[in-house]
Amino acid sequence: MDAISDEGIARRTRGLDRAFEILDFLRMKREPTKPNEIAARIGAPRSSVYELVNLLLRNGILEYADGEGRVYLGRKLYFLGAAYEDHFDFMRECDKVLARIAEETRETAQFCMLDGNKYTVVRMKEGVRPFRISSDVGRAVPIPWTASGRLLLSDMTDEAILDFIPPEDFRLPNGEMLDTQHFIAQVRQAGALGEFTFNSIVASFTHCFAVPVKDENDRCVATLCLVSPREDGILNRERYLQCLKAAAMSLHGKAIGIRAVIP
Repeated sequence: MDAISDEGIARRTRGLDRAFEILDFLRMKREPTKPNEIAARIGAPRSSVYELVNLLLRNGILEYADGEGRVYLGRKLYFLGAAYEDHFDFMRECDKVLARIAEETRETAQFCMLDGNKYTVVRMKEGVRPFRISSDVGRAVPIPWTASGRLLLSDMTDEAILDFIPPEDFRLPNGEMLDTQHFIAQVRQAGALGEFTFNSIVASFTHCFAVPVKDENDRCVATLCLVSPREDGILNRERYLQCLKAAAMSLHGKAIGIRAVIP
């Protein structure tokens, strides 16, 4: 009986893992998809994916997006997220901090974290410029493409960093490969200075700023960032960094529930 029970638990655990894999795939793809394509892309049996998709549809976690059978993230996820935010005061504090940064600098302010082995913008407050400089909240981006990535990995060893980042993520948007040792040197520099700035790898006309948000153990668990037009960013570099560092200090040790990359 114990063996049968253990087997049943293991099967349900695998199903739960697969369900989260389906949700993560849709979140990263950002568009409705047919279940058979989901199965092919995540390398899962079609029968298992169809069974899980139907279960998620019945519970409102997924919804049909059109008459062609494509599915996407359901509205119940929004309500779950809203309940989480009601409980998690830190995010409300982040929103206030981002509003202050954007007001003081007039630039786009962001609160960023790691999501697995990718970087993502969790919160954002756009600046007041006539043209839009921003990133999609929640979109997974390779860590080496970002200023924040240099800080978010600063508590890891060199070997752990190379094991953590998929090798293909060192290929930049222009097709060039970023030298891994150069990247690690930047990580060490960022950790020592408590800041990192550079001309954006993704958008050629922008300059990016990042400073660490640390937990009670002084480990970087998130970053505060600014994205500005390149010329303005270079001209106002010290003022922008001072603003970000003051804001990050106001959040120091308050990130309850957010864990660093390493234990």
